[in-house]
Amino acid sequence: MNIAIIVIQAVIFIAAVILGLRYYTHMLQLSSYQFQGYFRFLKSVAVKYGIIHLCVFGLLVLNGFSSEVLLNTVSGISEIRPALFLRAIGEALVLLAFVIAYKPGDAKKKFVVTDRVKRLFVTYGILFAVSILISVIYAQRSAECGVNALVTLMGIYLMLLPLVVALSNLINKPVEKRISKWYIDDAKRILKEHEGLRIVGITGSFGKTSVKYYLTTLLSEKYRVLMTPESFNTPMGIVRTIREHMQPTHEIFVCEMGARHLHDIKEITDIVHPDDGILTSIGYQHLETFHSLENIVSTKYELLDAVEEKSREDKGEHLKFVNGDNEIIRANMKYKDAITYGLSEGCEFRATDIKVTSAGTSFTVTTPDGESGEFNTKLVGRHNVENIMGAIAAAYKMGVPMNKLKMGVRRIQSVPHRLELVKHGAVSILDDAYNSNPSGAKVALETLDLFENKVKILVTPGMVELGAKEDEYNKEFGEQAAKVCDYIILVGEKNTKAIKKGAEEAGFATDKLFVKNTLTEATQLMYELEAGKEKVILLENDLPDNYT
Repeated sequence: MNIAIIVIQAVIFIAAVILGLRYYTHMLQLSSYQFQGYFRFLKSVAVKYGIIHLCVFGLLVLNGFSSEVLLNTVSGISEIRPALFLRAIGEALVLLAFVIAYKPGDAKKKFVVTDRVKRLFVTYGILFAVSILISVIYAQRSAECGVNALVTLMGIYLMLLPLVVALSNLINKPVEKRISKWYIDDAKRILKEHEGLRIVGITGSFGKTSVKYYLTTLLSEKYRVLMTPESFNTPMGIVRTIREHMQPTHEIFVCEMGARHLHDIKEITDIVHPDDGILTSIGYQHLETFHSLENIVSTKYELLDAVEEKSREDKGEHLKFVNGDNEIIRANMKYKDAITYGLSEGCEFRATDIKVTSAGTSFTVTTPDGESGEFNTKLVGRHNVENIMGAIAAAYKMGVPMNKLKMGVRRIQSVPHRLELVKHGAVSILDDAYNSNPSGAKVALETLDLFENKVKILVTPGMVELGAKEDEYNKEFGEQAAKVCDYIILVGEKNTKAIKKGAEEAGFATDKLFVKNTLTEATQLMYELEAGKEKVILLENDLPDNYT
């Protein structure tokens, strides 16, 4: 009987440790293995999970994890006192509650068991083994029972699981750095051996993924093109694309470059050495990690700096494209030879006569050579025209003729989760779930406003990673939404307070403003709302699981 209780408790303890480590490793993975994002997450869940960790620690350490049962068993005592039995059951139930709390659920971005994750779990095991060794040595050198020392250690390990994950990540850092360097060097070798390959880098605070997809579509009218898939815009994501997908037949590599910290773009350009660069936008995004607009501007321009450096090295023609509609780019126009594109007067590649209908958008394109033509796309909204213009400018300069560009623009598809229009019967969904920033959120609302004679519904958890200005921008977002929307559904009470305040101060009806705890609840409500006519629902941003 005694042994059975011990075994049950041990099994539940092991399950609790594994599930807890899995959960926090998932959050570390979502934070790109960066400590700043991971500790921001820990701070946000300190109260939520701290209580259960303290309860488990208290029962395991103060009550001794049924250490008396262990001692009684060793002594040959087979009877279990009722109080001791009840305490053992209580401990098992608390451990079981820990297991339930960390039981894997539906994740927006699933946990991926990569080689790096496997190495982390090896380190977790080593740390636990070292801890047990320390407890045994301590027990031998003191008058305390070895069981109590071991149990205390178990309680501490379980309570500090989030920090165990962080410590293991720190310990593994030198190894991960060496492994990454090997992969990077291999990718560099592949690019060096690929003679004649033209590399086009694309970066920007927003719009870069859309321009990447659009440009790949247009260039494919004439060339064999490889692009970084989905949102593979980190150094290792780009390296993986090169190593796994680059073929000798590829003529152009379209490479999206993302950044969250100062000099992130330079880290990528030092790997791929782009021939040409497109700067889609500069805006107030990731201020939490960039700390200032100046750092954002400097980092985004690192792409064009790399293109300029390559131009000086080989004396060849290397193209720089910038969005002439972006105010921050215009105010920081670093290179006079940069080719501008956009909708505003003065852009070298300019779109005019823009006509938007529910079926799509038509516009006229004028090139610096004086050539012009009418283009049609299934995509809706001026922002899409702006991004398409970036792709047209680059493709045209790379030798794709106007007639093929027109065909290519007609073939352009919506980029998933970037103001992607999806219809479900009488309901139209504007899916803008991938990330959000003040400029992008404003554009999304402007696009929603284009739908006439429809009930307009906004569903959003708000914007994050905006540093000290986060509440200010979210409040402004609420004010803007109040002017466009018929209903507003906010996801998460804590992170949407500023939006709610902005909407209410702008005079939005409180009976048409709802706050739900989860996206599932918000989705259910948006379909249930009796609108009386067709609905258009804007899904603006969808925070990953490490934002709570």
